[in-house]
Amino acid sequence: MSRAILTGSRIRDRRLSVGMKQADLAAKAGISASYLNLIEHNRRRIGGKLLVQIASTLDTEPTTLSQGADNAMLEALEAVAEQAGDARVEADRVEELVGRFPGWAAKLAEQGDRIEALEQTLRGLNDRLTHDPVLSEKMHEVLGAVAAIRSTSSILVETPNIDADWRARFHANIDTESRRLAETSAAMAAHFDRLTRDDAGFTTPLEAISAFFERRGFHVEEIEQKGAAAIEPLIRAASEISGTSARQMARAVLSLYADDACALPLKAFAEAAAYLNYDPAALAQRYGVDLQSVFRRLATLPRQPDAPEIGLVTCDAAGAILLRKPPAGFSLPRFGAACPLWPLFAALRTPGLPTRQVVQSSEGASFIAYSVAGPVSQSNFDAVPVIRAAMLLVATEEEPAAPIGSTCRVCPRRNCQARREPSILSRKA
Repeated sequence: MSRAILTGSRIRDRRLSVGMKQADLAAKAGISASYLNLIEHNRRRIGGKLLVQIASTLDTEPTTLSQGADNAMLEALEAVAEQAGDARVEADRVEELVGRFPGWAAKLAEQGDRIEALEQTLRGLNDRLTHDPVLSEKMHEVLGAVAAIRSTSSILVETPNIDADWRARFHANIDTESRRLAETSAAMAAHFDRLTRDDAGFTTPLEAISAFFERRGFHVEEIEQKGAAAIEPLIRAASEISGTSARQMARAVLSLYADDACALPLKAFAEAAAYLNYDPAALAQRYGVDLQSVFRRLATLPRQPDAPEIGLVTCDAAGAILLRKPPAGFSLPRFGAACPLWPLFAALRTPGLPTRQVVQSSEGASFIAYSVAGPVSQSNFDAVPVIRAAMLLVATEEEPAAPIGSTCRVCPRRNCQARREPSILSRKA
């Protein structure tokens, strides 16, 4: 049933909620009770002066009766129905549900948001645990210590008359491995404790740098104003960046940011980007810079209400993710093990050849994926070229879109030929 013809149902629900009889409302509106009955059962359309009169009598706005629930509530429930993927869910009667049972509708929408948030958390935690090098290393140490203790214990149990010297050696071995197991377990507990704190727990320098940009919305105002002179103070003040490796990598990334900001001044570039509809090729031609510089600069623009959602992913020639800016509607894995269908990886096969493809995330959002790969600067002709690729994601309404995912472990799509491993999600695609 369309939203436009449910005005009668809303009139009836409103009349019942205020405790008014049908005959009384009809009398005050100047119509017969039988005609009002036809209206309330959506058998007669209503509008104009009569709608205004009835709305006034029921102490509500005419638009509340004619348009019903706000679009946000309807869109939320339609998303819940789509996620359910169950033929028994009457998705075409969402408006009627909201009109007749607003409390239940609000609860369903709230639970839908809650489920989506939990699924996103699950994807993030799974990705974190899967690619956490510290956890992987400690787990192997635990398994090694357990195997050694079990093997030594089995020998002692199965050989009761073992020589006293060998028995002492085996006891010493069990003691050593037990101590190692205890120390490794304590280290794992400490690592998990760090992960729960906001100011620590970054397992790699790349993750620390990513957290630095995430907290600033990927826009570093200090560099925009002071250029490269702001880099060292920023690094010293950043709680995320600690350790020699992280500081060294942060200098390189922030220096690149400063170079981009100098070549593409913020105000002029933002205006040009909006004028050229965020087309990276047109912007690169206007400013005489390479595409990857434009990609990075677009990803660092301050968020504007009328601007599309923009994301960025870069990787090396091995396909390992270096930097990432996830756009709304597209969950990106932290580092490594991303979806092999990303245009980003296809660009590595043809360095220097830019591509444009409309893609759809597993969350259902569509993006234009601009991708290009190329060598970083070389000091001499004999050096092996180091290739890096970048993919700019710009939200769009274009169709059709090629389906891609985040990473196989949390991708709900079925029958994907590129899948490496089963998904932990049971939700239907």
